[in-house]
Amino acid sequence: MPHTFFAPDLSGSSYTLPEDESKHAVRVLRLREGDAVELLNGRGGVFQAEVAVAEAKRCQLRIVGEQQVPRRPYQVHVAVAPTKNLDRMEWLVEKATEIGVERLSFLRCARSERRDLKLDRLERIAVSALKQSGQAWLPQFDELTDFASFVRTVQPATAFIAHLAEGERTALAQVAATGTECCILIGPEGDFTPEEIELALGLGIRPVTLGNSRLRTETAALAACHTVHVVRELS
Repeated sequence: MPHTFFAPDLSGSSYTLPEDESKHAVRVLRLREGDAVELLNGRGGVFQAEVAVAEAKRCQLRIVGEQQVPRRPYQVHVAVAPTKNLDRMEWLVEKATEIGVERLSFLRCARSERRDLKLDRLERIAVSALKQSGQAWLPQFDELTDFASFVRTVQPATAFIAHLAEGERTALAQVAATGTECCILIGPEGDFTPEEIELALGLGIRPVTLGNSRLRTETAALAACHTVHVVRELS
């Protein structure tokens, strides 16, 4: 398998790797002129290329082929309250990118222990997962947003809130089998507050369950993503 590089700004018939990537390609991977590589632009573009100039400060690639991987016929959007331990969010971003999630939004809830979040590192982790997994589309990342503001921006017909409070809830697998998009809201470690749940339900967002187990925030978010994919791929 050829080595894969991320090239979000690729255009034309050639591409020069950034200096750090050039150094890695030439000194670590020991790529030489004529060696085959693969480029991803994160928007469905998969490009076959070969090394034209193998210099540690300037590794230039020649594009020899390309294909466009279409998006899935449905879109998965997970909105999750970041955990206090950032490592767990990084794990979620990595695994969700590997599985294939179109959009990740981050919620600031009443019980959230993390009140701010920097997306730069999460985006770098997603790029790494993209290259390793063979996915062609990089997820969209949204800045941390107050829960009350966020729920007013989603389409109620395609949005679902996974909470642990008493009350009637439908299995996510049953309600996510149709439609072209699906947005699942996942709360913080202490779950959504009754007021947040009431607000979401009042806006028409439907309550769902991910099963009988009590899941960690990041596990619930990944389980929701995987559940939708399995249901849609088998339908």
